[in-house]
Amino acid sequence: MTLRLEDKKAIVGEVNAIAKDSIAAVTAEYRGLTVSQLNKMRSVARERGIYLRVVRNTLTRIAVKDTKFACLDETLTGPLIVAFSKDSPSAPARMLKEFSKEFEALTVKALAVDGQLYGAKQLDAIASLPNKEEALATLLSVMQAPISKLVRTLAATPQKLVWTLVAVQEQKSA
Repeated sequence: MTLRLEDKKAIVGEVNAIAKDSIAAVTAEYRGLTVSQLNKMRSVARERGIYLRVVRNTLTRIAVKDTKFACLDETLTGPLIVAFSKDSPSAPARMLKEFSKEFEALTVKALAVDGQLYGAKQLDAIASLPNKEEALATLLSVMQAPISKLVRTLAATPQKLVWTLVAVQEQKSA
């Protein structure tokens, strides 16, 4: 399919705008996937807030040139699908990892998080990173632990006194 210059500029502008606001990107080779499989990936990506698009490699190179994802330049070969995430560094990696298990033809080529390029071998590590809500929950539980321990310690002293008094009373009544 031949694209007009205006269409190419629009695609580059759209991908560039998404790349500037994103914190993570993943590229994957989709050779061998059917249209219905790609559509399924697109709908899941929309639900999860991930920008997923098939873009020509030359247009992707131009779009990410002045962004923190310029490091993906060398990995843009073959038929690729590009996934960007604005919210979670692990979201696109997690989604493509799930789909690569379901669709064997899908292979992750590269990952980039805040300008740092990672290979496909780091997919599991990045996909296992917590999302924002999970990280905040973990932080809150870590911050709450000393306070709850202090409360338990302060409550233990009067409790031990009461147990001692009960034991003395039982001993005297016996």
